[in-house]
Amino acid sequence: MFTGLVESVGQLSAVVEQPPGRRLVIAAPSFRDEDPAQDVKLGDSIAINGCCLTVIEIDGNDLAFEAGEETLHRTNLGELTAGSTVNLERSLAVGDRMGGHYVTGHIDCVGQLIERVDDPPWANLKFSVPPPYSQQIVSKGSIAIDGISLTVVDVGEDHFTVALIPHTLDVTTLGGRQVGDRINLETDLLAKYVQRTLQFGNANDQPSADTVASPPNTPWSPQS
Repeated sequence: MFTGLVESVGQLSAVVEQPPGRRLVIAAPSFRDEDPAQDVKLGDSIAINGCCLTVIEIDGNDLAFEAGEETLHRTNLGELTAGSTVNLERSLAVGDRMGGHYVTGHIDCVGQLIERVDDPPWANLKFSVPPPYSQQIVSKGSIAIDGISLTVVDVGEDHFTVALIPHTLDVTTLGGRQVGDRINLETDLLAKYVQRTLQFGNANDQPSADTVASPPNTPWSPQS
């Protein structure tokens, strides 16, 4: 579980093809803490552009991960090359403050930046989103974009907008995003469960032949 508050921006040192997946090596010096209790360890979960992956090797400041075929298909990690920058966040620990919103690290879909209006030092961004997922997005609700917890300003059938403060532009990869760039999207967990509950509720409201009681075969008569 994550919060959507990016801790660091890492840079890919290497991308090694391992069909059908690939190995990602990311330089993350800020995660190599002097305090061993806070340091990254083998097996730790880290969100990379919002996608939860496991640390499989540590070499100095470099952290290695493996991304499978499904991950590469459903996220923008398959588009990364050596030198690409990514948002990084370690998994939530017991006792940590919850400053963003609950982010699972399971990407729902990939959207695209379709409009960017800069009003320095601020910026307003519009992203496309596949219609099935736009139903899980609401104005003033939360969404994770490349692992960043943001508040939705407005939403349509196939798009939504966010307003970025200077700090977010400075400390995440969104500051360098341009129109046409593809981004990982994870909708709010609560919205998914509400939608699923409503789907089941609507289905249960429709009577079926199995649920409608048949009239008795014998006439009713009062008891003496």
